Amino acid sequence: MATIKDIAKLAGVSVTTVSRALNGYSDVNAKTRQKIEQIAKEIEYSPNALARSLVMKQTRTIGLLVSGLSREGAKDNIVFDVLTGINEYCGAQDYDLVLFNTTSSKQKEKTYAQLCRERRVEGVIVQGIKKDDPYLIEIFESNIPCVLIDVPVENETTGYITTDNVDGSMKAVRYLAELGHTNIAMINGHDQAFVSKERRKGFELGMLEQGLPIRNDWIVNGEYAELKAEQVGQELLSEYPEISAVFCASDLMALGVMRAAKQMGKKVPEELSIIGYDDITLASYVTPALTTIAQDTFRMGYAAAELLIGILKQTEESRVRLIENELKIRETTKEKT
Repeated sequence: MATIKDIAKLAGVSVTTVSRALNGYSDVNAKTRQKIEQIAKEIEYSPNALARSLVMKQTRTIGLLVSGLSREGAKDNIVFDVLTGINEYCGAQDYDLVLFNTTSSKQKEKTYAQLCRERRVEGVIVQGIKKDDPYLIEIFESNIPCVLIDVPVENETTGYITTDNVDGSMKAVRYLAELGHTNIAMINGHDQAFVSKERRKGFELGMLEQGLPIRNDWIVNGEYAELKAEQVGQELLSEYPEISAVFCASDLMALGVMRAAKQMGKKVPEELSIIGYDDITLASYVTPALTTIAQDTFRMGYAAAELLIGILKQTEESRVRLIENELKIRETTKEKT
């Protein structure tokens, strides 16, 4: 295997000069740099990533920290889509990506800073963290550059990516109202999620915009879980049979409500219209296909990596990315008769 010493010998320069030329230092003249790079190419020299990181004090590696990653989320392709977006931008910028998972028990064993140092990452993208997570305070107080997904934390080294959750929920309510629905319920996520707060806010603003009454007892939490949403959906529809439409803060919960409706003998969309949120892969494959508010989760990942690397390079002034969403009309919504 070719080494820096081999290049130095062939080029007739010192090892230090070769190292500085290959690592982009400006104090090596252009002719010498070109000669060194040509020789490196000819002898198929491959730099040692660890050695280079020690010299440059950069690892060119960022981490994706996902909280609570498990098989239970297999139906939800959001983490994968975000990961794909991050990976594509990192690859284009010659950065490596490390995925690591955390849980409450792991957090008691290692601090956020310890986790980052062990993985030798320059910065971190964090997904799936709740607003009461102890790591959130550590992230904010740490000087390790970080971009959070769907958690609004911002300072000199920390930024966040989110979609316009308020506008998305308003689009859902507006469309249901256009179809003639006035008795509209909401299955929200849980109180520890920023997006839950924003989506409820959008739902309520949408109801006010359409001149419709907001019934607090018609807004229940499904904890972003299909089975829980099925349970609370069945309870809600049993107690209030006049409800003709349900807006769900995630597609998985919408699938749960669809199953609840089927068990109760309610036809979707003839007797009950349902709108989800996310546009996961399953949304277009279930029968009937789910009307939903689509988030571009690939773009979220791509933008998160772009923002983080911009922070690392100190070329990024903004610390926030707000991504638009889209109402995708399919088969679970129908005009109220």
